[in-house]
Order: sequence, then structure tokens, then C-alpha cells
Amino acid sequence: MSEQTAIKLFEAKKIRTEWNEDKEEWYFSVVDVVGILTDSPDPKRYWSVLKTRLKQEGVESTTICSTLKLLAQDGKMRMTDVASTEQILRIIQSIPSPKAEPFKLWLAKVGSERINEVFDPELSIDRAIKNYRRLGYSENWINQRIKSIEVRKALTDEWDKSGVQQGREYAELTDLMSKTWSGMTTREYKHFKRLKKENLRDNMTNTELVLNMLAEVAATDISIERQPENFDESAKVAKEGAKAAKVARQQIEKSTGKPAISPLNAKNVLLIENKNK
Repeated sequence: MSEQTAIKLFEAKKIRTEWNEDKEEWYFSVVDVVGILTDSPDPKRYWSVLKTRLKQEGVESTTICSTLKLLAQDGKMRMTDVASTEQILRIIQSIPSPKAEPFKLWLAKVGSERINEVFDPELSIDRAIKNYRRLGYSENWINQRIKSIEVRKALTDEWDKSGVQQGREYAELTDLMSKTWSGMTTREYKHFKRLKKENLRDNMTNTELVLNMLAEVAATDISIERQPENFDESAKVAKEGAKAAKVARQQIEKSTGKPAISPLNAKNVLLIENKNK
């Protein structure tokens, strides 16, 4: 089995999954999920009926799932209906089963929280802090991470003013800055830290977070002064701002004699911190 393929356990049963490198998304076997949540003796037939029900609800199966070759029980790779996390959660909403009810309640709770956060954005910050504490991050790291969100917002506000489009152009400028100061694009950086779906910044050390913030603060300050009017001008500003962080990184490495960029991810760091307590 390749490194991109994994077996996920849910209630001691196997759910076949596949990682899509290009989309950076996990895909789950729909039949496996349906089988676990319904205890149906024939999950394939149940899924066939469910697809008809979804169509009646106005959801085409082609928009809610796709097919991939996954390892079957007979040991052969066979085409299987798969769905992303978002798609799986939508499918679960149409499964009338007691086992599906906790998921439905959770989705309703999350939806309510997100609506509240639209009216009071501070709630999203409070939620983030609670989640980081629950995961075991230090207070110092949490403070840096929350500050990095503020810094990022200031930079993207400048990009918006310059006509930079959210999505692809945001990603291109982010990659440009990352490559300039760290020597790696965002995807390369995530590979370096052995990450998949995880947020890169949530897996940075304090030093990495500070260097990344320096790049974004510098780019923001330069943008305020120069007032770029399009993507190309914003790209020049982004690269110049990231160079300030590159210089700082090189100075740190010269003074310490070791790399400022670490292959450790949050799981590694938290494990080390807990052992040292």
C-alpha cells in the first residue's frame, strides 16, 4: 500500500481512505461509511437507494461523490464511490439512523456557532484559543499564533485594496513569500513537516511563526507606502517584504549554528514538551 493510502478506524471498523495530493483532501469510501452508520447487511444496495433519495432532494450523486480505485476485500483494486469530508457530512444528513444522529447534532451546533461568529467575530478568536489549549499548545505559542492571524488579515486587506483576487492569487503570493524567506513553497514546507490536511502555521515553531509574521508585516508596511494597484505590483511588494524575514532567518542561523526552520510538526513538538514537563 502506498504512503498516500491509509486505513481509518471508526468504531473498530475500517473505512478506506485516499489522500489527493493535488487537492490536499482526504476521500472516504462511501459504502464503508454507510455500512458503519446503518449496520446494513448490504451497504452497496443501501447506498444505491440513498443516491436516489439524494437526487429527489435535489442533490446529484456526481456532485457529491466521485470514484477511485480502492483495495477491496478480495485483495484487488476496484473502482469505489468516494467523497470528501464535506461531501460525507452531507450524505450523513440523509441517513435515517441513530448512529448518524450525533453527526447531525454536531453539524447543527457548528452551523449555529459559525452564524454567531458572523455577528461577533471575536467569538471565532475565543474558539481558536480554546481549541489550541485543548490540543496542548503553550500559552506563549498561542499568543504568537493569534497575533499571526491579525498580521495576516492586515496583509490580505492590502491585497484586496490592490485588486488581488482571493483564492488562486492569494495562494500565489503566499507561495512567493514562503519561497523567498524559507526557501520552500507552502506545499514544499508542508511536505518538509510531513503534513497533509493540517494547517501549516499551526505546525510552526515560535521562531518560524515570528519569521513568517515579519515577512507579512514588512510586506504590509511596504504596501501601505507604495500603494500597489495590481497583482504584479503586489507580488514585488510581497517578495521584498519576505526578503526582510530571509535576512533575519540567515542571521539567526549564523548566530545559533542551526537551521531556523524545523521539520518538527505540532505533534512532535507537543510530544517533546509533554515529556519535558
